[in-house]
Amino acid sequence: MDGGWQVMKYTHVKTLIRKELTLEWRQKYAIGGVVLYLVSMVFVAYLSFEGIIPLQTWNALFWLIMLFAAMNTILKAFVQEHGDRYLYYYSLLNPTDFIVAKTIYNALLMLLMGGLGLVIFIAFMGNPIQSMGLFVVNILLGMTGLASVLTLISAIASGAKNNFTLMAVLGFPLVLPLLLMLIRVSSAAMGGSAFVPLAADILIIAMIILIANLLSFLLFPYIWRL
Repeated sequence: MDGGWQVMKYTHVKTLIRKELTLEWRQKYAIGGVVLYLVSMVFVAYLSFEGIIPLQTWNALFWLIMLFAAMNTILKAFVQEHGDRYLYYYSLLNPTDFIVAKTIYNALLMLLMGGLGLVIFIAFMGNPIQSMGLFVVNILLGMTGLASVLTLISAIASGAKNNFTLMAVLGFPLVLPLLLMLIRVSSAAMGGSAFVPLAADILIIAMIILIANLLSFLLFPYIWRL
């Protein structure tokens, strides 16, 4: 096949996403483990601060917990794809179908985790958010961004035989700018800020997501051949 420059086929992407959902449904312990992680981490934070937590600490803790939940969920995305299965995919698909399906599925999974994490945080820590609409938009962008960046990292690491050290080295400089922007926007949302003053920050987050997806599209065809 001629690498990733073939036209993406919607039916292939849809089938791959359905396959991922089926596998996740059969392995409920994976999602259950992430949910348990979210509940336990928030509960430990609640006990540590005795239910009284400063706004900035609430905000930072939320995104740090979301980050590690995303890493636990997404960085295994390519680990389960062993060599024989890759050979089978290679005979049927082009790399664009594969990476788009992985990214969409991971984004959907992270949006679910983001919504669940927000509910758990509010249940234990209270709701200090004054501009909920802005905060929710930030979560939507943030979870999509984490999914895009971490899917790219996982794909690159898969080409290096799932080198987890490489994941850590690549992950920090790629995730840190996104995380800092998300914390900044959500901090403003907790203070009751409107959308307009934060338009530039939201645009930067959107650009990071776009760049991560473009890099996945451009680089994965070469990883695919390894």
